[in-house]
Amino acid sequence: MRILIVEDNRDILANLADFLELKGYTVDCAQDGVSGLHLAASQPYDLAILDVMLPGMDGFTLCQRLRESRNNLPVIMLTARDTLDDRLQGFSSGADDYLVKPFELSELAARVEAVLRRTRGASRVLTVADLNLDLDSLAVTREGKALKLNPIGLKLLEELMRRSPSVVRREQLEEAIWGDDCPDSDSLRSHIHQLRQVIDKPFDTPLLQTVHGIGFRLAPPSP
Repeated sequence: MRILIVEDNRDILANLADFLELKGYTVDCAQDGVSGLHLAASQPYDLAILDVMLPGMDGFTLCQRLRESRNNLPVIMLTARDTLDDRLQGFSSGADDYLVKPFELSELAARVEAVLRRTRGASRVLTVADLNLDLDSLAVTREGKALKLNPIGLKLLEELMRRSPSVVRREQLEEAIWGDDCPDSDSLRSHIHQLRQVIDKPFDTPLLQTVHGIGFRLAPPSP
């Protein structure tokens, strides 16, 4: 399980990260809202913990921007502001839970586990236009038609769908598929070609776009 923490207080950030890593989570960190939004939009996470008072972009706005981009990443808000209006603002921005500072780390762990349980019970289907990927069954459909992909094609599709409509750099895709052991420079191109043949060629509207010199994105064509 990967968790993103966005908190500008270095001591609190380090304390939360160390605690959650001891609980077995993989943790990434950011200290301002803009960096946090970039990570949340470009990397696959299971949950985000956002402080409200952040430089660059506050936690409410960050969460709202995620929801506006159809990113359903579960979010727990952290804040020292405990009025009803503040809590309501947190939920209206799209947060799944709201924790008031100061809090015990054991309470945070319980909230994290509860939110993850709720979201794991929800539908785990990624959707871009009329293309769907069920993360549990690994079934892929487009226009209601079942499509068959090999394991690498499934992983590529998942990475591209999770980050849609953002551009995913070649290096990010290679790392997601092969880690530090990428076979050769043509391997990704070959698998992208195979993926395009399955998800695009039989249909009228192409979704898999090449951004020359950078990478690829999965999204409907711009009007």
